[in-house]
Amino acid sequence: MPIYEFVCMKCESHFEDLVAMGGDYPSCPDCDSSNVRKLLSVFTSHGTAEQPSFGGPTGGGGGGCCGGSCGCG
Repeated sequence: MPIYEFVCMKCESHFEDLVAMGGDYPSCPDCDSSNVRKLLSVFTSHGTAEQPSFGGPTGGGGGGCCGGSCGCG
């Protein structure tokens, strides 16, 4: 079962809960209200590279201003 994030529309409490796909939303653990909304959750991942990669080619001669295409370098 996936973990979802919720916010209570009555007391504005934020909480997480395990909910089956298509299952009913849980009640707020703080005020027991059933008026809750599922929040959009995002995730991040952590790589092992020493320098971040911004999707461009590495080294000189690539596109973009720092790659020399604007005449700055």
